[in-house]
Amino acid sequence: MDNHTLKSADLKQTKKRILILSVLEAAPTSLTVEEIAELTSKDIKMSISTIYRALNALADKNVVIKTLHQDGKTYYEINNHTHTHSLLCTLCNERIPIEACPLENLENHLTSETGYIITGHNLEFFGICPECAAKKPDNQTGPKRPI
Repeated sequence: MDNHTLKSADLKQTKKRILILSVLEAAPTSLTVEEIAELTSKDIKMSISTIYRALNALADKNVVIKTLHQDGKTYYEINNHTHTHSLLCTLCNERIPIEACPLENLENHLTSETGYIITGHNLEFFGICPECAAKKPDNQTGPKRPI
């Protein structure tokens, strides 16, 4: 993540923000504040509240995406400004991108019905990946529903 990103978002280029962004950029999945704190603690000592403030400022300016998952935790990731959908394992946090957009027709219908100019949408499916499901007893994975 280059420093231009912060400048174009009209945010001050602090060492802490730059470090948080570099940790998020290097992460293979979205991270919690606690995970970010652990990964940044080697370089700069920051309190959890400092990290929350930095992440909220970055989310307000659409530099990062803030998502509340079913586990009750908030996760953060770099906003690459790409149109994506994903399938997320609620146990291990594995995220698999969904290539096709299943919402295009709905978006067009909503635009014509309501007159709204839709500027974006977000879609995530939550479930348990095959590896995590294999580790759990069959009765804990929940009912199987037809797609």
